[in-house]
Amino acid sequence: MSNYQAYPLHRILLRRSAVVLVGVIALPVMLFRADRARFYSYLHRVWSKTSNKPVWLQQAETASCDFY
Repeated sequence: MSNYQAYPLHRILLRRSAVVLVGVIALPVMLFRADRARFYSYLHRVWSKTSNKPVWLQQAETASCDFY
């Protein structure tokens, strides 16, 4: 059916550590920028990615149970 592979735990932890580091380093600069929501939305997408499946597809599959 689908060929999506889950990432190993060490890769997920490395991605999330990088997101926290980039987010903290960028915070003083991003406080004064108008596009900070887009930047932190991108960081949230990177944080949420746990497989090679697109994040939007993964979230759409989990949200479907809210409607049915």
